[in-house]
Amino acid sequence: MTSDAESGEVLMLGYMNAEAMAKTIETGEAHYWSRSRRCLWHKGATSGLIQKVVEMRIDDDQDAVWLRVAVEGGASCHVGYRSCFYRLVPVGDAAGGALAFVETSKQFDPKQVYGDAPNPTQL
Repeated sequence: MTSDAESGEVLMLGYMNAEAMAKTIETGEAHYWSRSRRCLWHKGATSGLIQKVVEMRIDDDQDAVWLRVAVEGGASCHVGYRSCFYRLVPVGDAAGGALAFVETSKQFDPKQVYGDAPNPTQL
């Protein structure tokens, strides 16, 4: 899990393999394993939205990592929102309703940042 170091807001969930973890530790910038592209991914290398690691924690059985980051540019989501978790799923009595947007505006235009590059994000 990756959260904003200042606010605590959850920004994204990414996967790390040994190489991504080693690069993150070495550089102090978040690296992940992209399951869709099947390659190492330096967060922000294309967009400029680099995640500077403020703190890195590992859980008790050492199979989950929590990054607290400062994001240059203020956003972490491929589709332009600050957080990848910009939609609320109705549960309980509201189950079955439409997803609700909890972020109402994008931080950037993904077309300007990524151009026509393939985007694995499902809307």
